[in-house]
Amino acid sequence: GAAARAPAPDTSGWACRLCRFEQGNETEVTPAASYVSDDAAHFGDATGYDEAGGYLNLDAGGASYSQDLRIRWELEDLGLDSRRLNFEVGHPGAYEYYIGYDAIPRREFDTTRTVFAPTATDTLTLPGDWVRAGQTGGFTALDANLADRDIGSDRETTRVGGRYALAERFDAFVDYRRSKQDGVDIQGASYYTSASLLPRPFDYETSEVDAGIRYANERSNLEVAYYGSFFDDRNTALNWQNPFLGAAGAEVGALAQPPDSNFQQLRLSGGYRTRWHGTVVTYSLASGLMEQDDALLAYTTNPNIIATPLPRSSLDGRVETTNLAVAATATPIARGRVSLSYRYDDRDNETPIEQWRRVVVDTFDSGDVETNAPYSFERNRFKLGGDFAILPTLKLSGEYELERIERSLQEVGAQDRAASSAQLRWRPSDTLDFKGRVGTEERDPDRYDAALAASLGQNPLMRKYDLAYRWRVFGEFTVSAALPNKPISVTGTALLANDDYTQSLLGLLASDERRFAADLTWSPSEHASLYLTAAFDSVDSSQAGSEFFQTPDWRASIADDFTTFGAGGRLQQIKERFELDVDFTHGTGRSEIDVLAASGGASGFPALGSDLDALRLRLRYRANERLHANLELRFERFEADDWGLEGVGPATIPNVLSLGANPYDYDVFLIGFGVTYALSGGESGAN
Repeated sequence: GAAARAPAPDTSGWACRLCRFEQGNETEVTPAASYVSDDAAHFGDATGYDEAGGYLNLDAGGASYSQDLRIRWELEDLGLDSRRLNFEVGHPGAYEYYIGYDAIPRREFDTTRTVFAPTATDTLTLPGDWVRAGQTGGFTALDANLADRDIGSDRETTRVGGRYALAERFDAFVDYRRSKQDGVDIQGASYYTSASLLPRPFDYETSEVDAGIRYANERSNLEVAYYGSFFDDRNTALNWQNPFLGAAGAEVGALAQPPDSNFQQLRLSGGYRTRWHGTVVTYSLASGLMEQDDALLAYTTNPNIIATPLPRSSLDGRVETTNLAVAATATPIARGRVSLSYRYDDRDNETPIEQWRRVVVDTFDSGDVETNAPYSFERNRFKLGGDFAILPTLKLSGEYELERIERSLQEVGAQDRAASSAQLRWRPSDTLDFKGRVGTEERDPDRYDAALAASLGQNPLMRKYDLAYRWRVFGEFTVSAALPNKPISVTGTALLANDDYTQSLLGLLASDERRFAADLTWSPSEHASLYLTAAFDSVDSSQAGSEFFQTPDWRASIADDFTTFGAGGRLQQIKERFELDVDFTHGTGRSEIDVLAASGGASGFPALGSDLDALRLRLRYRANERLHANLELRFERFEADDWGLEGVGPATIPNVLSLGANPYDYDVFLIGFGVTYALSGGESGAN
């Protein structure tokens, strides 16, 4: 659009007319201006429209094609924090090169305030006149020193790469990406009975490279490649001054930050088409290595605690990975197809195991010794599937999957999963289509180490939901219909799913999901189209817990309901020169949590919820073939109910100094105007 970034490129002519040319060139330029009515972090998340005021913007693009050379370039949203640039050049069959850049702004909160100030030494400091106290009510210097601090970040990614034909059937490729993300997020920091929510500054940089050589002929292909990912955190630790009264010497704390790390992998992949019933075999083998060797922080920053030395100065983390995948598909009979696949994944964590002392939040040496647990696993997965055309209009398909995972240093040492599904599809005509799919899945841990769970401080009766026994059954149904000789089509889907954790005494016990969706499209003429969409999703779950680290004595029921509705359409050739797009979205979400406890009886948490209304109108005026004027109007209303944030200021909780973030609640208008001018030339137009 002229004033705001659309969710996806519109190749029909509204936002971009960069089409492919057999020979010739074209350039389009769209300068634009827009105005946003109010500040709203959520509205500006990923778009750049987070502050009230005016914005100048520029979109441009061009393409040039000849028999020997193809060039394409795009500039999008250059005036916004969500800008994008791309340039491609290539010779068909010989080479293709590209360079690109994009920026994504992430905006979380613009209502947060803090007394902490960052310094060049990665330390969050308190004001010079700060008076420590045991609770937030005693912070006499708090109000005078609170300063606005937005929570959000900016990510910039640069890409460069290409493909080059080395010889007949051989080509080489390389893709390099460098991403930089910096900003401020929220991190909790505890001092035993008190805590602070810190505005944590961060500065990350990630470099990725993917390069290799491919070979291909009429029946087979082969690829040998290298992938590397290198993560760099500019901050080793976050230091902060404790605003509360605490133990002597515990005035400054330190938190380790994500360590520098890297992952490197070699892979071999390819495929082969045999002459036997059209059988196609694909395969992939990869071997990788993850490493992390940042220096460890000391046990404590408190000089009054005489702690033993660290058993090692760095973790020396090392994980080896192996991945193997083989798949085959064939058509042994005229009306049937069968597929078979196998996948093997191995994660071998070779990080050294050491004994570590526990210094509790820089306050005292507990004397306890803990052992780090380098987690490893091995997974085997088989899958068999196929389909058979019973009649020309009736097809039956099915799938069976078997998986086994073996783990180390986890409560569940081994686990089997078996899943099966069947689908029946009936197409009595070109305008009517029915699909029904049902299935089951059983996840069965074959041994549970209660002693290991207890050593980790876990109730031996507790079962983590991702490791527990689960029985799942589901059914999914879809119908699509188009009225004969009428420009109307309707699609409806329904999903019913149930999960039962029948062997869990503590933890998640059951979950039921119901999902319904429908959409309707109507094209009363070749220049007009309308649509309606509606969806409802409901998830009810229950869990049990124990107040006294014994048998279950409380139960919680959680109900999550989500509803969305959309409507809109497009009108073209209005008085031969105008086009109008209208899109409206309404969405609601509600979560209710009820608790029944032996000690407190029935109770519940306040409801969580959100409501969204978004309207977007885009009007385009075609003055002539080269000059277009674009007008865009947007309105968005978003309101969230979150009892964890509502009314919680920096000093509301006696033993927690917070940032006072407010739930989202805004009404924002955006108006934008732009002009698109197209320059074209050459021997042919768009095809």
